Amino acid sequence: MKPQRRIPSRRPLVLVVPAVCALAFVVAPLLGLLLRTPWQILPDRLFTAEVGQALRLSLVCASLATLLCLIGGVPLAWLLARGAVPGRGVIRALITVPLVLPPVVGGVALLLVLGRRGMVGQYLYEWFGVTLPFTTAAAVIAETFVALPFLVIAVEGALRAADPRFEEAAATLGASRWLIFRRVTVPSVLPGIVAGAVLCWARALGEFGATITFAGNFPGRTTTMPLAVYLTLQTDPDEAIVLSLLLLAVSVGVLIALREHWIRGVA
Repeated sequence: MKPQRRIPSRRPLVLVVPAVCALAFVVAPLLGLLLRTPWQILPDRLFTAEVGQALRLSLVCASLATLLCLIGGVPLAWLLARGAVPGRGVIRALITVPLVLPPVVGGVALLLVLGRRGMVGQYLYEWFGVTLPFTTAAAVIAETFVALPFLVIAVEGALRAADPRFEEAAATLGASRWLIFRRVTVPSVLPGIVAGAVLCWARALGEFGATITFAGNFPGRTTTMPLAVYLTLQTDPDEAIVLSLLLLAVSVGVLIALREHWIRGVA
């Protein structure tokens, strides 16, 4: 029996043309950034005190925001995927609201709740003398607000894809729920947790709208890298390009870090 000849797949022009246009639409601005980068003065601009200060603050705030997301997001994802919680659809919709909500609106909402006269912030100020807006803590809170959905969605998807029979077997052997969660559930979905944490960290690192609204733009205290780009674009476009290139390099690094996870998920 002769092997069947594989018919080469045809690429209809009606699909190729818009696909190429969409790809060019994404690549062209990135290419423009690379072409306009002042490579000759890049080292001098990259290692200035202002850039180092903004980068250090961005890394600290994004890391703290990711840690907060892990502490609250992983249990929340477990409840959405495995827990018998009433109204899970509504909870899931509320969690994903920051994905579609304009970041500036998120910053205003945080200000109304945690501001000095906010619903919660007024008591923090009256009882403990704590003022959150326009502080480094405010930048961390703003980044946590916008990044949390990325972690919850990734971990919930990993939990739904995991085989629950291992947990059932551990329960049959007498393991407690906490032991099952710690020794069986978390290791089985660890790649999803790592992928969600990386995406969460990258989103927090690039946050602008909620941060500038709730935390302000104070150098050394709340001026993260995106805010520094906005600030320097008005006075020194070359330095703004350098900062943008640095953020682009971080984004590419995140994509490379997640490449193996995506390949395994597709396979």
